[in-house]
Amino acid sequence: MQLTKNKIELNLTENARTVLKKRYLKKDHNENSGENPEDMFKRVAENIAEAEKLYDKEASVSRTAEEFYNLMISLDFMPNSPTLMNAGRELQQLSACFVLPIEDSIESIFDAVKYTAQIHKSGGGTGFSFSRLRPKNDEVRSTRGISSGPVSFMKIFDTATETIIQGGTRRGANMGILSVHHPDILEFINSKSEQHILNNFNISVTITDAFMDAVISEDDYELANPRTGEVMGKLNAREVFDLMAVRAWQYGDPGLVFIDEINRGNPTPELGQIESTNPCGEQPLLPYEACNLGSINLKNMVTNGEILWQKLIDTVHSAIHFLDNVIDMSEFPLGQIKELVQSNRKIGLGVMGFADMLIKMEIPYSSEDAFAVGRKIMKTIKEEADIASGMLAQKRGVFPNWGRSIYSKNGLNFRNATRTTIAPTGTISIISGCSSGIEPLFAVSFVRNVLDNMVLPETNSLFIEAAVSENFYSDDLVREIALNGSVKGIKGVPLKYQNIFVTAHEVLPLDHVKMQSVFQEYTDNAVSKTVNFSNSATIEDVKNVYLLAYNLKCKGITVYRDGSRDTQVLTTGKTKEEKEKQKNAPRERPVITRGITEKVITGCGKLYVTINEDVDGPCEIFARMGKAGGCAASQIDAQARLISMALRSNVEPDSIVKQLKGMRCPSPSLLPQPGGKVLSCSDALAKVLEHFLEEFYKKGPQKDIDKEIVKKKFITHEQLDFDFQSNSQTKNIAGMCPECGNILEHESGCVICHCCGYSKC
Repeated sequence: MQLTKNKIELNLTENARTVLKKRYLKKDHNENSGENPEDMFKRVAENIAEAEKLYDKEASVSRTAEEFYNLMISLDFMPNSPTLMNAGRELQQLSACFVLPIEDSIESIFDAVKYTAQIHKSGGGTGFSFSRLRPKNDEVRSTRGISSGPVSFMKIFDTATETIIQGGTRRGANMGILSVHHPDILEFINSKSEQHILNNFNISVTITDAFMDAVISEDDYELANPRTGEVMGKLNAREVFDLMAVRAWQYGDPGLVFIDEINRGNPTPELGQIESTNPCGEQPLLPYEACNLGSINLKNMVTNGEILWQKLIDTVHSAIHFLDNVIDMSEFPLGQIKELVQSNRKIGLGVMGFADMLIKMEIPYSSEDAFAVGRKIMKTIKEEADIASGMLAQKRGVFPNWGRSIYSKNGLNFRNATRTTIAPTGTISIISGCSSGIEPLFAVSFVRNVLDNMVLPETNSLFIEAAVSENFYSDDLVREIALNGSVKGIKGVPLKYQNIFVTAHEVLPLDHVKMQSVFQEYTDNAVSKTVNFSNSATIEDVKNVYLLAYNLKCKGITVYRDGSRDTQVLTTGKTKEEKEKQKNAPRERPVITRGITEKVITGCGKLYVTINEDVDGPCEIFARMGKAGGCAASQIDAQARLISMALRSNVEPDSIVKQLKGMRCPSPSLLPQPGGKVLSCSDALAKVLEHFLEEFYKKGPQKDIDKEIVKKKFITHEQLDFDFQSNSQTKNIAGMCPECGNILEHESGCVICHCCGYSKC
């Protein structure tokens, strides 16, 4: 099939091209790109259009392919990542969201582990409810033993996820859910209090109306054994509610899932109750169900401050057609999933670029006008999606489980059991050159690290346009904004634009919730949204957000307070002054140290690494290339000095290894060495430090010393970096990208790098 010559120019940003090349474009066995972005969109369009043959042998597949190609190359619509990556390729797995059942048996648990690995390998994320598992210390009749409880089994899933790379591009993500009525709920709520535990899980508690009633009335509520149904005790609802708020304030987890509200919108209750969601929470699904998502770029739906309503309507109809075809073209990792997906045919059409739309309309994000625009936009999308699905039902038939759905009782004929979802859109919004989902801007301008240690400010294109047209642009102004991340209080930026170009942390938390509820009102599934808090926010602020989200009928809520994730708690029992001293002042180097030197072969030559220790453990690293001088040698020396400072500042050595190990450079060493291939000089430093720790601190006569050192809760490298950034107004920072070194941003329960597209949920 040949597409006619495209008349729409593909207008990609530099970041978009970087992300596509790294993660989406087809590569040969030498990792060389075998297609350009236009080729990718053509591959996807032609593949998805092939579904037309299933319904009409005379259908013009080429005309449909042209429609789909223009839909994507215009950047008006983008399907979820697995569709872009896999359509028209050997894998052909096109869905992003899956939910797997976990019943109360070893067989079911380890079947789910196996199925999870298959799904992650194919590029999908998985959600689970662990609420059916018997609680810790409950009877196991077959072995006359006792159960270890849901949290212990979650760790098995977490370990399995750690070993699976999705289609060679990213690590899988999980959502772990437990009912607030489960006897192990307190252990679950506390499960991510310890750093590096369940790193591949977002966790959420399913909240019932009965629990919330007890919270409001400050009553106790019942805990029930899922194995027997027997009441196993009571907890005070307000105390449990407060604990969830405390842990979310500290660590960003758990989120809340309002399960009764979700099931009030369940289109197929005869098939079962919904118990879980996908990893970001926007897609409630039945066990063995999956969903295909896509998003409309609202930035492209505005011209001269006016919404292009007919263009939006036309885009909705084309997108619903596209997503329905995706179901037929997708290969599913399990037969059970294929059967249920094709029987319910759920799709999720959402939006991205909403913040850009408001900026182009000169409407502040937190204003009543913004809420009104959001409501009208989503109402239109919902209504037109229903119409489009109804038209497809006339041509292709209703979804097979229609007779067991709520629609059959009122005569509504739909091709798809659900039509709309608001997803995070992390990397596809980078490709489309727009803001993510319905989130505010991450930053108006920020500093980006590039090759050869250069740093360049990147500034929102709409701000540049406004600054140039209103004659207040200057390079100095851009540099100042890049340092702050925000235009608030910047001299030279008119107040009008200070109000329009707001960032996530300039939006009041309760306004985040209001915006989420506005879109939820007209969304079949759920809305992925992060409520951002400043570091100074209180636990009471978190509780107020929870209560408002429940009262406004949101289906879930996720919060993120600055600095609350990827940090460790300082050693307890010390005064505030001692903690500050521990954090900021490296301990003095003794006159005499002892250590070892290890030779490592890197792609740049022989690297000699010396690690010395004092009475408190490793205290310094020296590194020298076989040949002195040059940029590489100076960078290695700089890294060694920073590592030494971190070690003497009581940063856990293991956390330093975690940050540096696996970093790649263009010239890795291919020689086999202890610990595996050396991918870069940073990787070499990490592996030598790891060898040192294994040799002297994790076995042999020094094991008792290890207990004194390794168990200390020292502040991590990420926290030090966060403190360095603390003067910035760009507050939604989640550490540094492990692939390109730029800043990570929290979005809807995930972290995303807007430079290279790295994401992790």
